[in-house]
Amino acid sequence: MINHLSTRVLRRLARPSLAAGLVFGFAATSLFAADLTVGNLAVKEGFKADLIYKVPEDTQGSWVSMTVDPKGRLITSDQYGALYRITPPEPGAPDDSIKVEELNVKIGHAQGLLYAFDSLYVMVNDDRPYQRGLYRVRDTNGDDQFDEVKLLRKLDGGGEHGPHAILLSPDGKSITLVIGDQTKITDLAGSKVPEIWGEDHLLPRLWDGNGFMRGVLGPGGSIYRADPDGKNWELQAVGFRNEYDAAYNHQGELFAYDADMEWDMNTPWYRPTRVNHVVSGAEFGWRSGAGKWPAYYADSLGAVYDIGPGSPTGVTFGYGAKFPAKYQEALFICDWSYGKLYALQLEPDGASYKATAEEFISGQPLALTDIVINPKDGAMYFTVGGRRTQSALYRVTYTGNESTKPARVSRAGARARRTRHELEKFHGHQDPDAVKTAWKQLDNKDRNIRYAARVAIEWQPVSEWQDRALSETNPDRAIEGIIALARVTGRDEEHRSAESPQPNPALQGRMFDTLNRIDWAKLDNRQRLDLLRAYTLALTRHGRPDAVRSEALRKKFEGLFPGDTPEQDIELAQFLVYFQAPSAAKTLMAKLEAAGSMQEQLNYARTLRVLRAGWTPALREEYFRWFLKAAAYKGGASLAGFLRDIKKDAVDTLSDQEKVALQPILDAKPDIKNPMELLAARSFVKEWTMNDWANVSASDLKGRNFQRGRQLFGAVACSSCHRYNGDGGAVGPDLSGVAGRFSPHDLLESIIQPSKEISDQYGMVVVFKKNGDFVTGRVANMSGDNLNIAENMLMPGDFTNVKRGDVEKIERSKVSPMPEGLLNSLNHDEVLDLVAFLMSRGDPNNKMFK
Repeated sequence: MINHLSTRVLRRLARPSLAAGLVFGFAATSLFAADLTVGNLAVKEGFKADLIYKVPEDTQGSWVSMTVDPKGRLITSDQYGALYRITPPEPGAPDDSIKVEELNVKIGHAQGLLYAFDSLYVMVNDDRPYQRGLYRVRDTNGDDQFDEVKLLRKLDGGGEHGPHAILLSPDGKSITLVIGDQTKITDLAGSKVPEIWGEDHLLPRLWDGNGFMRGVLGPGGSIYRADPDGKNWELQAVGFRNEYDAAYNHQGELFAYDADMEWDMNTPWYRPTRVNHVVSGAEFGWRSGAGKWPAYYADSLGAVYDIGPGSPTGVTFGYGAKFPAKYQEALFICDWSYGKLYALQLEPDGASYKATAEEFISGQPLALTDIVINPKDGAMYFTVGGRRTQSALYRVTYTGNESTKPARVSRAGARARRTRHELEKFHGHQDPDAVKTAWKQLDNKDRNIRYAARVAIEWQPVSEWQDRALSETNPDRAIEGIIALARVTGRDEEHRSAESPQPNPALQGRMFDTLNRIDWAKLDNRQRLDLLRAYTLALTRHGRPDAVRSEALRKKFEGLFPGDTPEQDIELAQFLVYFQAPSAAKTLMAKLEAAGSMQEQLNYARTLRVLRAGWTPALREEYFRWFLKAAAYKGGASLAGFLRDIKKDAVDTLSDQEKVALQPILDAKPDIKNPMELLAARSFVKEWTMNDWANVSASDLKGRNFQRGRQLFGAVACSSCHRYNGDGGAVGPDLSGVAGRFSPHDLLESIIQPSKEISDQYGMVVVFKKNGDFVTGRVANMSGDNLNIAENMLMPGDFTNVKRGDVEKIERSKVSPMPEGLLNSLNHDEVLDLVAFLMSRGDPNNKMFK
């Protein structure tokens, strides 16, 4: 990671490169021989994973989806070919007793399979040689061979972001369909989601820096329910990027594992792979390019758990497995790119859930594609493969001493879920009791209950509740009521048509009057963000108000800036730019200059790019000089394009005279330095060791400086790899929850001695080649015979390609990708300020800062 840096940097960091660590004899555990399908996996203690079938590439392809038939046989699909039926060997029988047969039926290319209703349902992802869509395959004569193939629903748009999984719904009478963001919403027999979605950006959107899905509007990936004949489809949820699979728990609650956009890494709009609780009428806020909604927007729902970078594939609950109770109840999720099988422990949290995650099985490479529990033998089966890589089938069994009797179904959280379910009964149709029942829940402390109540109201005739929303004095109910009213009575510019509701200035003015009555000073952070979202929707759905109203709103938002949190600040900043506040250039440039992380800087640079008012020559020069610094920032493949487009938009706001004056800066070539080189330019203070902090405790964190700690989070490169409260990189562990897991001593030890304990989730491997060369990094992607290795975590989009045939072996590195010496440019107080910031949960009002 740091072997390319200068001698000066190496001296200050006082550590060799990762590769050098191996050269000097650090022990490593052998993972794989030249055959990269078999070898030693890291498996949870008490379990074993057996390779029971290596798929012949040339004849059976690469398997990506799987289901279990009533006889306990597995049915799989080659990503680009046929279906196969596998009779697993009996426990204890030799592996060669496995029976694999190609199904003699003209269907395949499936990324979703389900055996239900005496049928095999097949979701064909490609459009050749078959039509893309949902098929039903049957054995009509009872000879145990499928002989009928029927297309139930053709789908428009596909590829790897197209139609995916098929599930049996909890009612036992329908199927659930999981579909990515490149497939258009199909013809609907009904919907739980109000069909009034929009982009709803206050400022012009940045499209992807490389043009990916440019022009594609929301609502993104979707989930449906359909009858067994596939005739009637009802929309359940939208706003995913590319959720590949989902699973229901015993309570009938649905969970989906959604994909990140890896090209967005290290931008503020990057959303890590995450598990979503898919409730009725849910919207999860995917929008193309930099338009993804923050998780806190009131008209969307957030994640149960953020995983991090990866490529989500198959998921399943452990129900039916002969595992200890903890793992019967776990949600198992597969990450294809980084070779991780996670076990999530879900815990009721109000009307929804929260989760913790642990690695259950991992390997590099281990291109996990799908996973099932076979009720016949109580074993877990998973496939590896995809993109024409070598495929295989594994069986996982428990070998420990804990009881494996069926776990008891918990009723924890039932009361809150019941409240939400009562509200969800109003989704999708009109009901005379809906407004009366739902309105009183608009101020519920539970986000999911508030959300369900608002959706219930949006389905009712607006004449029944418009005046109630406009006259409401309870802050939460007023905010939710105006969000609903803005959404129902208007459409944002990108979704507006001649048939849709048109902007209504009079109604908009009344909505503003209702929101203006709410006392900002009495609101907490969540309520303030919800209030700002309500103002945003009143503007996006009904347009820019007249000059008098605009001037009043401008003064209002100028008076509120800055807020108490970074989230409030960036939302308020957008209003200042939208209304072209004269103070915006000066105040937002000060925020840009003080921002600790590149993500926060990008947010302000993006916001300022369309500001025309209030600039002085000095501020203009300062703004465009920022791009010279930003050119050194590293991230996903689209980062450079985003920076280019931000600068282009800003240049478009210049007068001809300003362009001439700024030409030397606009044409200047940046002196590009990576984060470690920038860190090396800081003055060396001391080579800190744990002996210096042996007695550090929470009492040492009192009276610390929050803002300085926050700035140092970026200055010493923490934010280049780590997220904290949604800000920062995503290639290292998320540090948002360290206060609940670490003491100040433990946190400092993990920074000063990062190699003392390395999580398998973030560890590196060394790929030794037959010619004597080696590559150190993480296997981040695969295609055919190629392994793509991310060598530098500060440059997550840059890969080194290694041919499978060139690999001699792969070993785990015992050197952390995080270098030592990161604190060596800080003095004693600065170290404590940084630790206090990390331990504060991002709250500047924490008692540590008083």
